[in-house]
Amino acid sequence: MALKAALLKSIWYAFTSLDTEDSGKVSKSQLKVLSHNLHSVLRIPHDPAALERHFSDDDDGPVSSQGYMPYLNQFILDKVTEGTFVKEEVDELCWTLCSKKHYRPDAHRVLSNQDAMRLWCLFNFLADDRYPLTLVPEEVEYLLRKISSVMPVELSCVELEDGLSVWSFLDEVTAAGRAVDGESIGVAVEKVYREMVGNVLKEGYLWKKGHLRRNWTERWFCLRPGSLSYFMSEDCRDCKGVIEVDQNCCVEALSDRDEKRCMFCVKMLHKTLEISAPDSRQRQEWITAIQTSLRLSADGRVSLHEELKERRRELREERERRCALRVEETRRLRELQGEREEQLAELELLKEAQRQAQASLQQEEQRRRSQHEELQKTLQRQLQEAQEARANLCAEVAVRDLEAEHQQRRIRELEDLHHRLQEALEQQIRARQEEETYRYTQTRLLVEEEEKVKSLLTLQEDQEEQLQQTQREKKELLQEMEKKSHALGEAQHQLDKVRDSRRRVDQDIVAAQRKLRQASTSVKHWNVQMNRLMHPIGPGGLLCSHNIKNAYKQI
Repeated sequence: MALKAALLKSIWYAFTSLDTEDSGKVSKSQLKVLSHNLHSVLRIPHDPAALERHFSDDDDGPVSSQGYMPYLNQFILDKVTEGTFVKEEVDELCWTLCSKKHYRPDAHRVLSNQDAMRLWCLFNFLADDRYPLTLVPEEVEYLLRKISSVMPVELSCVELEDGLSVWSFLDEVTAAGRAVDGESIGVAVEKVYREMVGNVLKEGYLWKKGHLRRNWTERWFCLRPGSLSYFMSEDCRDCKGVIEVDQNCCVEALSDRDEKRCMFCVKMLHKTLEISAPDSRQRQEWITAIQTSLRLSADGRVSLHEELKERRRELREERERRCALRVEETRRLRELQGEREEQLAELELLKEAQRQAQASLQQEEQRRRSQHEELQKTLQRQLQEAQEARANLCAEVAVRDLEAEHQQRRIRELEDLHHRLQEALEQQIRARQEEETYRYTQTRLLVEEEEKVKSLLTLQEDQEEQLQQTQREKKELLQEMEKKSHALGEAQHQLDKVRDSRRRVDQDIVAAQRKLRQASTSVKHWNVQMNRLMHPIGPGGLLCSHNIKNAYKQI
């Protein structure tokens, strides 16, 4: 499936290069030539009449890419067998077709045609399977870093746009490489091409110990996923052996011996290959590369960079998902902030209503206190007048005591009545004192209520301070909001309790006022009794009786 996708990328460029009018369609004669060349390089038997039979129902007009795809899949790609053809020949054919139309090298010739084709192949290798083929800026930067890592200087490009085409990419590399030697760029591009497209994990000269003659010879080793080949020279033409790197193979470092240093061995089922590297760093790199080849072979993968490309694409998709999640989270936080502002506005309205209720409550309390003070002053004045009347009455009784002894019984009754009246007055005074006690209790409850309200406002201020931290720690904010909301509910509950206590005190005050009215009724009752007792007094005592009645009327 991966081979078919790689071939399709190159063939897509060849098809678009035949579309000279950029209409998305190619004539049948050109498709015949393209199909014949593809059959040749892919080592597939060619049926010249297959294309005509496939498009027998169509007119003589050109064919679009969607119309050519069924034929391409059925008669070419489905018949491809890996290992029977050379992928580089297919790439060279497609590059030859598309470069004539699209690629225009500059006069400085920074990139040779071979280097441009290899960069084109690298671009196709890193591009996603979405047409038209483009490369994201991250992959372009990765490829330029790979090329720069092999060169003595670093290639620098301007800021890249998203969705870069291969021809724009070649122009960027050409512009960045004008200050660099063309040969250096060619060597770097070739090495990166062999590593990424040719699946070469590592290559270089190493000393190998012979299996039969046991002598040391220098060979050019080339490591790919699943195989380790060695050649006479670095042109890789005369292969001297191939080692299958699979689950039956392992690599180990060896100690120095036989005047060789930095040794390691590749163990197989039936033999062991001893190798000497130029230095310890090279030995560690070869051991790591062979272990990577073993891992890829065990995983059934044929390319390390295919795996790395998949990982980079997954990381990009993960970054995009995280970015989308951050945008969504920001939107939700803004919505929560808006809701919170609405709640704060409602809370301000509730506070204003509470302040108005407190102001009305204070006015009512001041009115009650003023009424209570006036009532207390009136009672004190009445009590003082009663005391003065009593003093006058006692004086008159003492003067009139000698006038009529038969009035002594009446006077004693009047004194008894006076004592009862005094008890009623004392009862009234006690009722006033209880009312004052209730008033004091009400004042204390009001003070507690104010303290609870202050505590509630403090909790609300704490909650507002916690709300300012929502943009940094959302989870902690939610927990603190729950705690503060619970505390606010508790404070509201305590406030309700204080208000209930205040209502009970108001009820007690009403009861005290009712007792006061009962005491006043008792006083009036005794006044009536006293008036009734004063009626039988004789003519000689009219003055005294009249004075007593006037005194009690004043009371």
